[in-house]
Amino acid sequence: MPGKIVNDKSITLAETKMLLDQKGKDQLDQFQLRTYEYVNHFMKLDESKAEELVDLLIHKFSLERNEAIQIANCMPGSTEELQVFFSAGRHRVLLTSQLQEILNALKEYRME
Repeated sequence: MPGKIVNDKSITLAETKMLLDQKGKDQLDQFQLRTYEYVNHFMKLDESKAEELVDLLIHKFSLERNEAIQIANCMPGSTEELQVFFSAGRHRVLLTSQLQEILNALKEYRME
């Protein structure tokens, strides 16, 4: 029988890794183990900085939480890549200067 849902919140790949690490790799079921492998392969942000970056994107750039999480997960490197995140949803257009500001913020958090 699946576990009980105690909280429903969107989280970053880095936060997902942290939660799975806390449970312990030897305690993960098949689905959790696949998720763990996926996260380790695609994570582009140190877990200690994930929530900090999401908060920055929300408060400084007025992004919605889900937008900020997706950007933090993907860590785009160009204005063209970043623009993709704004092509749907609220249908807003950001100036190139605003996109560049976001990219500059991402550089501060990118894993070495």
